[in-house]
Amino acid sequence: MSNLIQLLRKKRKKKIVVKKAGIKLNSNPQRKAVCLRVLTISPKKPNSANRRVAKVKTLKYSTFLTVKIPGEKHNLQQHSTILICGGRSKDLIGVHLKAVRGKYDLVGVVGRKTSRSLYGVKSQ
Repeated sequence: MSNLIQLLRKKRKKKIVVKKAGIKLNSNPQRKAVCLRVLTISPKKPNSANRRVAKVKTLKYSTFLTVKIPGEKHNLQQHSTILICGGRSKDLIGVHLKAVRGKYDLVGVVGRKTSRSLYGVKSQ
């Protein structure tokens, strides 16, 4: 803790917090990307189910990223186009982005009744 004289002499500096997903998306809410490879990754310690992940390349800046595919089952293949957005997956190391379901080549979750907007399902 600094005392009064130290604070008068030199003010406190505010810390600048940089969000990682914002850097990868270049300050855009979403970005179009091309899928290079689809694979599964095992999560951190207490969890055990394999998570579906895609290695993608953004179209404009040509950066290579790892993206989580939310929901059950997917039709994603190599060279398919997807939309990516920010959103960290806590149990996957180095994965700070998510794929948007129901946009471009990635279809929504079939038979989903609840939380449809997260998984790209239209109402019946």
